[in-house]
Amino acid sequence: MADTLAFLHTAQVHVQTFGNLAREVAPELRVQHVVMEELLADARRLGIDNASLVTRVHEAMRDAASDGAAVVVCTCSTIGGIAEKTATGGAFAALRIDRAMADRAVRNGPRVLIVGAVESTIDPTLSLVLSAARQAGVGIRASTLLVEDAWVHFQSGDTARYVATLAESIRAAADATDVIVLAQASMAPVTALLADLGVDVLSSPQLGVAHAVAMLRASSKAWASNSTGMSGW
Repeated sequence: MADTLAFLHTAQVHVQTFGNLAREVAPELRVQHVVMEELLADARRLGIDNASLVTRVHEAMRDAASDGAAVVVCTCSTIGGIAEKTATGGAFAALRIDRAMADRAVRNGPRVLIVGAVESTIDPTLSLVLSAARQAGVGIRASTLLVEDAWVHFQSGDTARYVATLAESIRAAADATDVIVLAQASMAPVTALLADLGVDVLSSPQLGVAHAVAMLRASSKAWASNSTGMSGW
């Protein structure tokens, strides 16, 4: 349906986060969620180039669209690059949540620090940012920061400690950067703790949802226009 937006998540906690964001941006839309935590676990274990994983991510995206969603957004940055390459046959648009963030980051550089709590998300996000810079025709200097000791707190449900651990590590590495990219959607609350840094701290949820809604609304207008044109025959 032209008024339906779907999300593919790899953590149950994201259902509320992205549901709330979608309602804030576009309360008129129908929002659906699919949660497959095993996709991230397998990506970390097998690698994102694993053929079986790639097939399963594509199938999950198509399953998320099966109830008529016009746009499906993968909110996991580790598998987002796989997800956006899903063959849709024109039935829906496949998006990754962090692309809009990457596009913003390269405009605000040139020094871009990419921060992740899971190693498997660093390379995909770095590749995305470098690709966004090439497409924008700008030069950037990208560096990465992996905060490995934070993820265990997210897994245990201790969001406050997860966010605090990330913020502490980022502060220690923020002196030589113009923009900080929070590579995982779960890291979004860190922005509030770093508001005094004097540099842009970007997270993917709000930017990504706004981009998805804009695409959905554009496709809805195109569908309505085509329908009107057809009715005149």
